[in-house]
Amino acid sequence: MHMLDGPFVVPLGVFVMVVIIVAITSMSKMREKELMAHQQLRQQEMEHERKMKEMEIERTKLELEKARLGKGT
Repeated sequence: MHMLDGPFVVPLGVFVMVVIIVAITSMSKMREKELMAHQQLRQQEMEHERKMKEMEIERTKLELEKARLGKGT
């Protein structure tokens, strides 16, 4: 008598199927969290870049104002 012919084949198959489904689901959730983390990081990088550009514009404005005041005297 073979091991696969016994009464344990169906319960074992169901157990393996449940394990596979749980593994696929957890991997999918991990991937989704990873993608969200990357998206959040990219948004933070873009916000930082925008703020740096604003600061550069303000610095340029101040330098122009200083130059204008220096020539005016």
